[in-house]
Amino acid sequence: MNGETIAFLVAPEGVEQVELTEPWKAIKQAGGTPTLISTESGQIQAFNHLDKAVRFAVDATVDHASASEFDGLVLPGGVANPDFLRTQPQAVRFVRDFFDAGKPVAAICHAPWTLIEANVVRDRTLTSWPSLQTDLRNAGATWVDREVVICTSGPNTLVTSRRPDDLKAFSQAAIDAFSH
Repeated sequence: MNGETIAFLVAPEGVEQVELTEPWKAIKQAGGTPTLISTESGQIQAFNHLDKAVRFAVDATVDHASASEFDGLVLPGGVANPDFLRTQPQAVRFVRDFFDAGKPVAAICHAPWTLIEANVVRDRTLTSWPSLQTDLRNAGATWVDREVVICTSGPNTLVTSRRPDDLKAFSQAAIDAFSH
């Protein structure tokens, strides 16, 4: 990466900490600049499954951020995180804007719930936490059970993975997508 700025969109509470911190660290190590975006200013509360973990400072709120400011988007998972984001019109718009602009997006675990709400999965192939497969199929996607899926059959590159065990492959595929 050559200084690309990557947005990480998360809810004020409920992001799976490792799905935020591992790609963040990988992007920094690759020469990118991660930026934490949320629906509220201040700090977000990350979780290790159902237990509270570390708090992280928000760099910008989604209503003051634009996809045009970033080279790509990472959507970490956690059950509560994307479930909240998909109910926030400004967050859904922010996600959709990356697709409209043809910019790469990487989503892991439960994060494709937000993609479904943004109406950007139809005719795309992706993976997720297994419990989302019916939701994704109902939204017009092809769901597969793989460590990482790189889909280029749409307006942008879409990288998806299933779970924290896939983070190494997910982070590398995301960096590759953001570097092109």
